[in-house]
Amino acid sequence: MSAAPAGSPVAPRRELPDSPFLVALAGKRPSRRPVWFMRQAGRSLPEYRALRAGRDMLETCLDPELVCEITLQPLRRHGVDAAILFSDIVVPLKTAGVGVTIKPGVGPVLDAPVGSQADVDALPPASTEGLEPVAKAVKALVAALGHTPLIGFAGAPFTLASYLVEGGPSKNHAKTKALMTGAPDVFAALLSKLADLTVSFLRVQLAAGVDAVQVFDSWAGALSLADYERHVLPHTRRVFAEIADFGVPGIHFGVNTGHLLGATAGCGARVIGVDWRTPLVDAARAVGSGLVLQGNLDPALLLAPRPALEAQTRRVLADADAALAAGAAGHIFNLGHGVLPETDPDALTAVVDIVHETAPSA
Repeated sequence: MSAAPAGSPVAPRRELPDSPFLVALAGKRPSRRPVWFMRQAGRSLPEYRALRAGRDMLETCLDPELVCEITLQPLRRHGVDAAILFSDIVVPLKTAGVGVTIKPGVGPVLDAPVGSQADVDALPPASTEGLEPVAKAVKALVAALGHTPLIGFAGAPFTLASYLVEGGPSKNHAKTKALMTGAPDVFAALLSKLADLTVSFLRVQLAAGVDAVQVFDSWAGALSLADYERHVLPHTRRVFAEIADFGVPGIHFGVNTGHLLGATAGCGARVIGVDWRTPLVDAARAVGSGLVLQGNLDPALLLAPRPALEAQTRRVLADADAALAAGAAGHIFNLGHGVLPETDPDALTAVVDIVHETAPSA
């Protein structure tokens, strides 16, 4: 797999000095507290459900016009401080020629799971041509967003590997762990190829003009600290190193990764996303000073009665202030995981209003 697909010109980098999101990401004091939500463009929005009705998920992700519309929907609804490219972490697998489908209610399902060196060797290379719709969508969004920054994203090598080895979503990641410990050379070769694929996917988005990138390691929390540091972190670190020449800040987020925060602090990302299980002040102490934190309201609380939701939102903001006092370089409000499909969109808008009305911490 090619580590850095070439051929398309690099879009001129936008200057957005007044963006609260980018100012906070740089570790400076923003004019207001920035907020955006993981999965803000998706099933919680009736306009999204209407647009997606009868459409295949991966086909939607490769339709630039639909990607633009879906990406913009939460900005119109909620007034968030950043857009995130509507896509899916298995899009680069699909465009490279890996047999994968997204089954409603299940998630990504692979035609041929990976379990041997021969399977790893047989994985097709990344396709720059296949990613052209993604680049086209990014360029259109950059033109449409005005002063709102656009976040690109990709799945981390380990999370992609888990889907490939398990053949789909898994609760225990047993096959992945068995391959990782039983055939570490094969596993390392797999993650190396997937790191190349992740870098390719991100570089296409960066060349097209995204203002930041987030790498999701959805399943890293299933690992012990020792296994994460040995088998996974080097590949994640390489991903961030190989996009560093763009000079665009990176965000790393994993689920249930409180025990890994000290290690992920060394992955090369400027921002560390914090799962809802870990208080922000504890995260600040774990990652050390100098990094920005993102998070971390429990998405389930968006279903709570409005007074309770407001109280919990303010609790996270207070925790963020404590994290800043403990050495965090900045804070971006977000959830501690993605928006749940059953969420009332008005609840998200209410959270945005509360965050924006609360003065930034000095």
